[in-house]
Amino acid sequence: MKTRKTILITGGAGFIGSHVVRRFVKNYPGCLIVNADKLTYAGNLENLSDIESVDNYKFEKTDIVNKKAVADLFTKYDIEAIIHLAAESHVDRSITSPDEFVFTNIIGTVNLLNAALESWKNRPEGKLFYHISTDEVYGSLGNEGFFTEATAYDPRSPYSASKASSDHMVRAYSHTYGIPAVISNCSNNYGPNQFPEKLIPLAINNIKNNRQVPVYGKGENIRDWLFVEDHSAAIDLIFHRGTPGETYNIGGNNEWKNIDLIRLLCKIMDRKLNRPSGSSEKLIKFVKDRPGHDKRYAIDSSKLQKELGWYPVHSFESGLEKTVDWYLSNTKWLENVISGEYEKYYDSMYSGR
Repeated sequence: MKTRKTILITGGAGFIGSHVVRRFVKNYPGCLIVNADKLTYAGNLENLSDIESVDNYKFEKTDIVNKKAVADLFTKYDIEAIIHLAAESHVDRSITSPDEFVFTNIIGTVNLLNAALESWKNRPEGKLFYHISTDEVYGSLGNEGFFTEATAYDPRSPYSASKASSDHMVRAYSHTYGIPAVISNCSNNYGPNQFPEKLIPLAINNIKNNRQVPVYGKGENIRDWLFVEDHSAAIDLIFHRGTPGETYNIGGNNEWKNIDLIRLLCKIMDRKLNRPSGSSEKLIKFVKDRPGHDKRYAIDSSKLQKELGWYPVHSFESGLEKTVDWYLSNTKWLENVISGEYEKYYDSMYSGR
């Protein structure tokens, strides 16, 4: 007889996913947490080495684009809830390889929805399909205003278009078939275990190795930054207390121009590495802007704050300090994820720009 609830977390070996998996495994020992991940370049089981032997955790290497593999998961486990994080997520990669984003982010999501529909069709009570999305589906802001849950979608890159499409499919399945579903759209995350193609770990790694730090355009693009553990806490809260059919925006109320963020990182790195003040800033190199680069993202999280009582607990400075300390203390992890393929990708994106 089944004695505990089974929660499927897709993309659980990735950056945000690994933090969510660890939180659920540790906080809910009465639940079985099944982590399904394809283990692409950004999926790394080293992110979860501390919980790999815990009784209420199972890992399944699964490509959500494979319809049969997804169906097999539902046959093997009596899955009662899904937290869907698996996605191709890097805008630059979506510009060079948009097909992969269509397959993973759209087809993969539909495969999960179909499997959930088949499994839950006669007993939807207590089930939940929680889809994790991005603020990039809303497009670009000018100097004023914020994205709210009512903001019209206006995706500008293959990545954001694929995530917008998956959001629409989740809502369509909820309205048409009655699948209990919630969606959250989050701002830029940072923190430990993030793959070093993203801005903050890329800059940390390059500064540490006295390598040029590429900054698109003039560095004037603005992003709202949220520490990954605060995002994980929001996901936990929405999963347990969110209302099916609702959307929740998650943001840090923490806007930074890219160039100001990089300069702050340079100062922190100079201090951590005992370098003369200002030496790391000399590594900054402005490179040709990427196509369709959105000007500004900013999230209004007031709905989540008022209805569920969530607030970020990490200041940007404290979160950034923790992030830098983690990367400087986990050089082996960084060496293991930076492969020859990563170097090829890096050179193709930034060399000659």
